Amino acid sequence: MAGIRSGVVSVLFVLFACFFSIQQLSASDDTVFYDSFDESFEGRWTVSGKDEYQGVWKHSKSEGHEDFGLLVSEKAKKYAIVKEVDEPVSLKDGTVVLQFETRLQNGLECGGAYLKYLRPQEAGWEPKIFDNESPYSVMFGPDKCGLTNKVHFIFKHKNPKSGEYVEHHLTTPPSVPTDKLSHVYTAIIKPDNELIILVDGEEKKKANFLSTEDFMPPLIPTKTIPDPEDKKPEDWDERAKIPDPNAVKPDDWDEDAPMEIEDEEAEKPEGWLDDEPEEVDDPEATKPEDWDDEEDGEWEAPKIDNPKCVTAPGCGEWKRPMKRNPAYKGKWHAPLIDNPSYKGIWKPQEIPNPSYFELEKPNFEPIAAIGIEIWTMQDGILFDNILITKDEKVAHSYRETQWKPKFEVEKEKEKAEEDVPSSEGLLANVQKKTFELLYKVADVPFLAAYKSKIIDLIEKAEEQPNITLGVIGSIAVIILTALFMFLFGGKKPVSPKSP
Repeated sequence: MAGIRSGVVSVLFVLFACFFSIQQLSASDDTVFYDSFDESFEGRWTVSGKDEYQGVWKHSKSEGHEDFGLLVSEKAKKYAIVKEVDEPVSLKDGTVVLQFETRLQNGLECGGAYLKYLRPQEAGWEPKIFDNESPYSVMFGPDKCGLTNKVHFIFKHKNPKSGEYVEHHLTTPPSVPTDKLSHVYTAIIKPDNELIILVDGEEKKKANFLSTEDFMPPLIPTKTIPDPEDKKPEDWDERAKIPDPNAVKPDDWDEDAPMEIEDEEAEKPEGWLDDEPEEVDDPEATKPEDWDDEEDGEWEAPKIDNPKCVTAPGCGEWKRPMKRNPAYKGKWHAPLIDNPSYKGIWKPQEIPNPSYFELEKPNFEPIAAIGIEIWTMQDGILFDNILITKDEKVAHSYRETQWKPKFEVEKEKEKAEEDVPSSEGLLANVQKKTFELLYKVADVPFLAAYKSKIIDLIEKAEEQPNITLGVIGSIAVIILTALFMFLFGGKKPVSPKSP
C-alpha cells in the first residue's frame, strides 16, 4: 500500500512539475522582446550610418546604480539606433504592451526621449540608414521643448480609400516628469480599441482609437468635407452690424475739443521756489586731473538734485495741472444697426468625403523593429528595460522588480539632499553678507553724494528681505549714474561755423 501511495505522489509531483514548466513557458512566450542592456548594445543594435546622426551611444551605468542602460552621451546632437525583433508583432490580435524606462540624468530642456516601433523593412527602410523618414507604426515616449511637454503616442494608419498613411496624435497626452529620476512609460493596446498610458505604473490617460475626440486627426474621417471648388458669391454680406445711414452728427458735437485742459481753479502751492532749478552743480565735484579742455571741452560739474527743493513743494516754473475736458467727445461715429442684408458667415457647401471609410478596429501595421531617433540639447538620457509583451502582468512584474527599486533609492537620495542644508538659514546668511558688502559700497568716496540714499535703501531691505534683489538693482543704477556723470559731466565745445 505504501508503495502505491509513494508511486501516486511521484506521479503527481511529475505532473505538477510539467504543469509549472508549461506555465513558465507560456509566460515567456508572452514576452515578445526584452532588453535590459546588462550586456553591451554593440553587435546587437545597429547605429545609423547616416551623416546627420553624429551622437555617440554608450553602454553606461545609471548614476548611483550598478544597472546598465543605453546612454545619450553628448549634447546638441542627433541620435539614431535600431534593433529588429525576432518576429513581427501584430497589434491586431489581443493585448500588446509597449514599455520602457528612461532617466533624464541632466534634465530635459529641449529634446525627445521616445521610441519608434517600426514597420517591416519591406515598407522601405534599412537598419544602416535608419532615419527620421523610416516608416513606423507607433511612436511613444516623452518629448519636451519650449511649450511642448508631452508623452507622445502617435500611430500611423493607412487610409484604405486613399492609400495614404496618416499620423494620428493622442490629444491631451500626459506631461513629462521634470525631475532627474528613473521613470517607466507603458502603453497598453487592447483588442477592444482601448489605449491606456501609464507613467510609473499609474494610469495617466485612457483613450479609444475610434473616438473622434481622443486622436487628431480622428482615425475615421468625416463623412463630408467642404467643397474645395465652392466660392463665396460676390454679393454675400457677412456684416452683422452696419453704421446707421440715417444718423446725423449732432450740431453741438465738437470733434476738435481736446481730451484735457488746464485746471483753471488750480493755485500755485505756497512756498513754491520759482527761481530755483530742480538740479544744481555738485559742489563737491572736482575736475579730474586728466581732463583735457582741448580734447574734452570745458569741464562742467555733474548735476545733483537741488537740496532746496527737497523741503519745498516744488521748484522752477509752476504750471497749472491738466484735467479731463468735460466737453471732450472725440470723433463722431454713426451708431450701428442690424444689417438688413446680413446672410451670416459664408461656408462652402459640404460634399461626400472621397477618403471616408468605416472600420470596427484599426488596421495596425506590425512592429518589426524598435528604433530611437531623436534630436536633443541634453546629454545623460538613459534608456533601459525596453519591453514588448502580450501580458499586462508581465509588464507589471518588470516595473516592480526592475524599475521600482531604483526609483525608490533615487527618491530617498533626492529627499536627503533637499533636507541637508536649511534653505532658510542659507538665505539669511547670504542676505547678511550682501548687506555688509552694500554698506562698504556706500562708503566709497566716489559715491559720497549718494551715500544717504544708498543707506536708506539698504535699511529698507533689512526691514523687508523680500525686496533685497530690487534694492541691489536700484543701487546698481545709482552707481552707473554716478559713473556716467563723472565721465561725461562736461560738454564738448561746439565747432565754429565757417564764415
